[in-house]
Amino acid sequence: MMSALASTPCGMTRGSSRSRLGGPLRVTLVVCAAAGLVVGGVMSRPALARSVPAPKTTRWTRFVHVAAVLDLTGPRTDATLTVAADGRLSLLHLGGALTPFAAGAGGYSTTKGPEPYIALSTGETPDGSGCSFGRDDVYALEPKARPGVIQIDPLGQVRRLVDFPAGVSPSGIAFDDVGRFGHRLLVTATVPGSTAVYAIDCAGRVTPITVRARYMEGGVVVAPATFGAFAGDLVGADEHTGRIVAIGPDGSSRILARSGLASGGDIGVESIGVIPVDVGGVSAYLADRRSPGHRHPGTDSILRLTGTQLAQQGAAPGDLLVATEGGAKTIVVHCAQSCTVRHVADGPSVSHAEGHIVFAPAA
Repeated sequence: MMSALASTPCGMTRGSSRSRLGGPLRVTLVVCAAAGLVVGGVMSRPALARSVPAPKTTRWTRFVHVAAVLDLTGPRTDATLTVAADGRLSLLHLGGALTPFAAGAGGYSTTKGPEPYIALSTGETPDGSGCSFGRDDVYALEPKARPGVIQIDPLGQVRRLVDFPAGVSPSGIAFDDVGRFGHRLLVTATVPGSTAVYAIDCAGRVTPITVRARYMEGGVVVAPATFGAFAGDLVGADEHTGRIVAIGPDGSSRILARSGLASGGDIGVESIGVIPVDVGGVSAYLADRRSPGHRHPGTDSILRLTGTQLAQQGAAPGDLLVATEGGAKTIVVHCAQSCTVRHVADGPSVSHAEGHIVFAPAA
């Protein structure tokens, strides 16, 4: 039986008991009402809280070494993953081999050091656009000198899709594959004093969704249609507070959950992915970038978590997998009538996780 229970906002419940071997057993579960806490004065109500035992956490392992790796996309139609590293792109074959991509004349390169996250098109047709995003096109943020979005086609040819004005620093990118944002490309950006969200169609037309969102950056995703009251929302992480934030197509911000993990710059929640239908037949992949001088200096590798490990932790299709930047501490977020958060995995303690969590058939 749990003892010394203490509730915190958004339904975080912590407790401790004694294991059969006499040692301390600690369990953390966070439960938030699916209607959530709405930022901006729309709604705020208390959430139910309960504590449920969880299996012992599992661990990410190093899959392949990649110098200065920053982000990944899910598989293209040829089953390769696109890898952003050291200002360049490459293709990762699931046997572990890397081949350069978009490296020739007219190819892709960007400044080393910033965070040019990437997203892969599955051929979405934005509502009312009269065009489609090319299947297997990669879209990369250009966050610094000339902020914008770069399009790279499957042959490695490059063009600028969007230019942002000075003062806009793109920080996250994801496709709306559910449709509540009109099947457009979504980009979060840091703007003076706030965070903005833009929706972009295949012709490069930009529509501001909000310029007053809660802070988020890194591996943003669109929540699946099965994700309770947050279905189809843009979901991102706030590393500074440990909160997971949802942005609706009307621009409203809601706190989806509190991670219950360590928070702070280069420490808190950073990377998110949507667990696919065939949990047991896939593996999850996550970039772990070497960052000398940081508390978590990274390993310059792509980490892997198998579907078998996820299934043993009770992860289900449509759940979100969320990892911290420091140590790749990982939770599963499940939303239906309410949202639950459960700590399921950890990376190497030195991990410096970046970008999206992506899934591909097990190697």
